[in-house]
Order: sequence, then C-alpha cells, then structure tokens
Amino acid sequence: MSEQQHHFDTLIIGGGIAGLWLANRLQSAGYNLLLLEQSGLGDQQSMASQGMIHGGVKYALSGALTGASEAIADMPAHWAACLKGEGDVDLRGAQVLSQHFYMWASQSVTSRITTFFASKALRGRVDSLKPDQYPPLLAAAGQSFDLYKLVDVVLDVPSVIEALARNLSGRTRTIDWQHAHLEQGENGISLAIEQNGERHRIHAKKMIFTAGRGNEALLAASGCQRPAMQLRPLQQVMVKHDLGYEFYGHCLGADKTPRLTISSHPARDGDTVWYLGGSLAEQGATQSPAELITTAQSELAALMPWLDFTRAEWATLPIARAEPRQRNFARPDQAFAARAQRDDGAPTNILVGWPTKLTLAPNMANSLMALLQEDGIEPSGQPSDCEFLPPAPLAHTPWDSAFNLIDETPA
Repeated sequence: MSEQQHHFDTLIIGGGIAGLWLANRLQSAGYNLLLLEQSGLGDQQSMASQGMIHGGVKYALSGALTGASEAIADMPAHWAACLKGEGDVDLRGAQVLSQHFYMWASQSVTSRITTFFASKALRGRVDSLKPDQYPPLLAAAGQSFDLYKLVDVVLDVPSVIEALARNLSGRTRTIDWQHAHLEQGENGISLAIEQNGERHRIHAKKMIFTAGRGNEALLAASGCQRPAMQLRPLQQVMVKHDLGYEFYGHCLGADKTPRLTISSHPARDGDTVWYLGGSLAEQGATQSPAELITTAQSELAALMPWLDFTRAEWATLPIARAEPRQRNFARPDQAFAARAQRDDGAPTNILVGWPTKLTLAPNMANSLMALLQEDGIEPSGQPSDCEFLPPAPLAHTPWDSAFNLIDETPA
C-alpha cells in the first residue's frame, strides 16, 4: 500500500489553550502548521481552569512578591490587548466573566494580609473596599469584611478556546492514536497514520508537544527521556445553584494557597455553577468525592452562613495539573519550553512546552518561537492541509458534563 506524504513547518500535538495559542502565533508568523488533538479542543486541563488571568498577587501570600507573582504581573494587560484584537493573538469574541477578583481574609490572618496589601509593592494592583462597595454576595451578609479588589480578569475559557480555534480554520484536526504512531527516521520523528484504509505520513521540521500530562507519553514514544514531568493532583468541587450570585474571589487562610477560591460559570440550563478551588481542591485530591463534597459544604457554611444551599447540586472533578519536574516538587514560577532530549545524545526534532498556568500561555508561546528561531526553522509561507483527518471539535465544560446537561457527542 502506498503512503501519502504531508509536510509542515511545525506539527503541534495537544489542543488546549497552550497549543492553540502557539498555533495562532505561528500562523500569524507565516508558518505552515497543523495542530492535532485526540479528544476535544480544550479538553481536561484547559476546560478545568477557572479562567483567572491574574497579576500574581495571590502568589505573594507569604508576605513578599515571589518569582511567580513577578513573572505574571504584566499578563492582565497582555490578555486585555488580545481581547481587543490588539495583541499578538486575536481573542475578539472571547467573553469576560469579571473584570476583577475579590480577596478577603479569615480572622486568623487579617492583620498580616492588611499590612501586606498596604505595601508600596502592591499599590495600584489591590484596592481596599468599604461596605458600600461590596459585591452583592458579601453585601447580603450584613457584616464587614477585610475585603480587597484585585485587577485579575476572569475569562470564560470555552469562549477563549472557541476564539483561538476559529482563527485556525482547517488547521486543527483529530488524531486517533489507535491508528497512529510516532516513528523515528533519518530526519527525526514523523507521524504515521492509517485512515479510511489509506496510509499517511506527516513530516514536520519541528514537532511541538503541548499536550499537558500527555507530553510524558509523547516523549516516551519518541524515545526522549527529558524534560521530565510532574503532576499536581487536584479535585475541584462544582456547586450548581439558583441563588442568583455570581462571585469571583479568594478567601485567605493560614496557608500560602487561598483557603477557598470561587469562580462562577454559566450552565446550559441557566443556573450558575460555582467552581471551587484553592486549598480545598489541593487537600481534596486524596478524598473521595463524597468526603470532599461534605468538606466543601462545611467550608461554605462556615464562610457564608447566610446562604442556603439545600437545593444545590454537587459534583467533583479530579484533575492533575501537568508541570515540568521541579526539585522537591516545587511549584514552577514560569512557563516552560525546551528541546526534547534523548539519553544517547542523538538530536531530535521535538520541542515541548508546559505553560504551568493559564495566564502564562503567551509566555510559553514566546519561548517556543524563540527556540524555533534558534534552530533555524523559518516559515515557509506555503500552507497545506490534512483533509483526510476530521476537524477537531470543541470539548464540553466539566460542569455541563458532570450535571448531565449535554449528550455524548462533543460540541
């Protein structure tokens, strides 16, 4: 059986926000590219994001601005330009859920947080609020809080993914790994595919893995041992309710991670879904869903006793955040991009990236594009396609899936 050959400047494997953002940048630069995704665009880690484009303040809870907080200080402005169609990626059409995020402290840490937020380092990035400035949820409590407003934009992630994918018409395709495999050749790794009784081979000057936790298996299949990956397990809680409150905020406790993070998302049936993260999600990674839901109910009852959740529906979402391996399992401060390496020292045509945080997807794309330039990979300006592969669909949101608001066919 003959084998059809397809040639690209770059082949991106992984269709989350990281891969889609990079693909947009490469397309604008004139690269002939193809992006492959095995399920739905944005599936798993991207859709599981709370959508916060924060300027790093929440990473400064230890009392000083850390590497992580400084690395993303400019990100809200960068994303804002893209939302207007004035940045390096056109995100017009993506929806903003909130222009800011709230932060309030439990009594045990009030004095420390108040002192820190008053520091010169955070002027212009955090505003202290008076009771007449409270959002409706906290105003309904009828009490005072140590409440602050952060310049942290919250995006509707599904609409961001849709906007990124729309810019790439014809360049995002579905890959079925049961009928495809990576194969080493004289000119590096290529992708062999059997589709509808035909054999195809995709060649790329550079393959770029942006598949989140899937990067580990892709690297292994390519004979590469580095860079290594670590997984940070979480279990988020979803609360579907009709209380009428949309809220975006961090409640601070004694840990460096917020005690509880709340973001609000529209469900298909018109209800609001609160998506709960922070320490609740980190510590809940080892709990059963029922145990974690009980913990979440207790937390909300303690923090917001004026609310009645008796009619609410509850679900959990286990998610493993993929990151480049760090010493002592530390949290990476910045986006990561590197050349894949083999133990035998043989050269590869593979780059790999992890944004580490949604906010840093633009930084990861910048780093990968710099590596392409260093390796002499120039845009050919000659677009091609792989029409034999089906288009990649958009993934569903985890809350619509969890509360059975969709059918089994991807959107």
